[in-house]
Amino acid sequence: MSKTIMAFDFGTKSIGSAIGQEVTGTASPLKAFKANDGIPNWDDIEKQIKEWQPNLLVVGLPTDLHGKDLESITQRARKFAKRLHGRFGLPVELHDERLSTTEARSDLFNRGGYKALSKGNVDCQSAVVILESWFEAQYG
Repeated sequence: MSKTIMAFDFGTKSIGSAIGQEVTGTASPLKAFKANDGIPNWDDIEKQIKEWQPNLLVVGLPTDLHGKDLESITQRARKFAKRLHGRFGLPVELHDERLSTTEARSDLFNRGGYKALSKGNVDCQSAVVILESWFEAQYG
């Protein structure tokens, strides 16, 4: 049976999300959750998890171009992943997201020009890139 996987692009002001199926290895953007200094409204995330019933959560791990932790954001993304696991009891994996924002911006721009580059769109598209790259790492 194919697993449903939900991915998150963690940020201190906004957390993008995407959903994907193991069988197709593709992902679709869901929504961006507003965050207050990295803390989302957990009820909103819970609603989305209940609606989609994912088997696994993937959180993008921000690092520098050499794979090293960035000052505070890397640890905060790890903490967010731990909280997701603690609250919802689902397995959570961290996935290197080094170039996801750049790639997301480029994808969105190619589809809709500057108008497509709203913060929420970029964050959700980043979550799509993270999830599709996770699929590639698992099954590529």
